[in-house]
Amino acid sequence: MEENNNEPKKRGRKPYSLIKDIKRKTNKTYSAEEKIRIVLEGLRGEESIAAISRKYGINDSVYYKWSKDFLEAGKKRLSGDTERNANATEVSDLKRENDNLKKALADLYLHNDLLKKSLTGLD
Repeated sequence: MEENNNEPKKRGRKPYSLIKDIKRKTNKTYSAEEKIRIVLEGLRGEESIAAISRKYGINDSVYYKWSKDFLEAGKKRLSGDTERNANATEVSDLKRENDNLKKALADLYLHNDLLKKSLTGLD
């Protein structure tokens, strides 16, 4: 008996589980720049939020969350809050600099100890 390749294979999974997996795998992630562009498009008011959400394949609530985050970040920045998270490169540079400073400090302690011993004649 020949197997029909056109029929979906049954894997014992429930349909809603399969749909959830498909949605998870096809879920697009947006960069910060893309989110800003989409939010600004909505703020211009040329199209409805529903139309923009359909256009980019996002839920209206996602748009409103991005919009709220965008406006909150702007409000913090304008009020003088300049604190920001460091990126991975900055963190690795700071760790490297910290290690170098620790080594330099250890060398100074050793050198200082040697000088003390030589001055007191404990060598």
